[in-house]
Amino acid sequence: MKLSPRHEKLLARTFLDYRATSDFVDLPLVVERAEGLYYWDVEGKRYFDAIGGIFVAVLGHGHPRVVEAVRRQLGQLTLAPPLHGIATITLDFIERLGEVAPAGLNFAKPFSGGSESVEAALKFARQYFRQSDHPHKHKFVSLYRGYHGGTFGAMAASGTGKRTAKFEPLPGGFLKVMPPLAYRDRFGDWEACNRFCAQLFEDVIVHEDPDTVAGVILEPISNTGGISTPTDDYFRLIREICDRHQVLLIFDEIITGFARTGGMFAAQAIGVTPDLICSGKGLSSGVVPLGAMIARGDMAAAFVGRADSDRHFAHGHTYSGNPLAAAAGLAVIDEIVEQRLVERARVLGEYLAAKLEGLKRLGCIREVRGRGLLRGVELVEDPVTGRPFPPERKLGNALRRAAIERGIILRIDPDWFAVAPAVIATEAQIDELCALVEQCLIDALEQVANRP
Repeated sequence: MKLSPRHEKLLARTFLDYRATSDFVDLPLVVERAEGLYYWDVEGKRYFDAIGGIFVAVLGHGHPRVVEAVRRQLGQLTLAPPLHGIATITLDFIERLGEVAPAGLNFAKPFSGGSESVEAALKFARQYFRQSDHPHKHKFVSLYRGYHGGTFGAMAASGTGKRTAKFEPLPGGFLKVMPPLAYRDRFGDWEACNRFCAQLFEDVIVHEDPDTVAGVILEPISNTGGISTPTDDYFRLIREICDRHQVLLIFDEIITGFARTGGMFAAQAIGVTPDLICSGKGLSSGVVPLGAMIARGDMAAAFVGRADSDRHFAHGHTYSGNPLAAAAGLAVIDEIVEQRLVERARVLGEYLAAKLEGLKRLGCIREVRGRGLLRGVELVEDPVTGRPFPPERKLGNALRRAAIERGIILRIDPDWFAVAPAVIATEAQIDELCALVEQCLIDALEQVANRP
């Protein structure tokens, strides 16, 4: 599309997420409306939204049930006084969230998004141990290549150097280990690689002194890590390590939560229950900003006491538990449960994976990863040896232009791309998605072949 002079001027007065404005102006996209699995730009061109905006619209855009729930709430209450009371709809939302979370995780505090949920979990863990006779437990162990949000605590837990280096020094007490995907070529099989990488967490905890380590924070599937998908056993081993050393296991399910991976939460699909879950994105299907920290109910006892004991959770935000957001979250959860969309994501996810595997015939794909309707495709120059494309001819860079020109929204990195269509998608729409991806890959391969 072509930018209008007015839009060009306005773009010069703002900042875009993780990209230069000049890069955006070269290949712009200004959207005007959305419905279901599609966007339309200001010129009327349609785009297939293959990632739900950014792993958000699990029910597609403008789902009638969610929109109507917010519309009804608009006529009743749009803001409760956070220092004085709480909305009835927010209490209903907290109850419902506890009903669908893994067993025992029924203590919840809503927020405006994923980064706030992560910040809350980190603060909750530190205060929990301080008020549970373990005052020195304050460190967190996470993964290089993992991403937990854009606020300072969430950045400190993240292992994405390019996104964090500009803001250093970050808060202290955050340690990292490498994810299994980084070591896969050093092992004979994936299972052995995952067992080794799980043990890295115990090595760090022991050498740091377990009495100083509060938590391990992980994404069940890492987006910035290339849709890195460890084995179920990897998480079981880490759960055992955390139990041995009285360390909290925190799952960042901001992307993987709410039916995306074939469980309401990936924790249920994996079969491993963490102590805390951070959620966001799909919780409102993009209708209203919403997230939530969910904790084991028994942990709440550490925050109970007389008013003068100062044991309450010392954390809050103006829009925590906002009634409009709570109404949206309730509607999303109810729709997922009543329409059995968890099962649908599991079945449709296998169909999507098979279609993506078929694209290996193009000769540029090493691996298809993921779970349910969250899938990643690794791009390589030689699938047999795993040799990547050289820096000057990265296929992902060419794929970005091809995708916008063909009319499909993907999550694209120089060496991989991801798809995460809404869980209401049909098989016909999955066929449409994969046909578009195939044509974009053909275009991108032609582009890199013509480069010197």
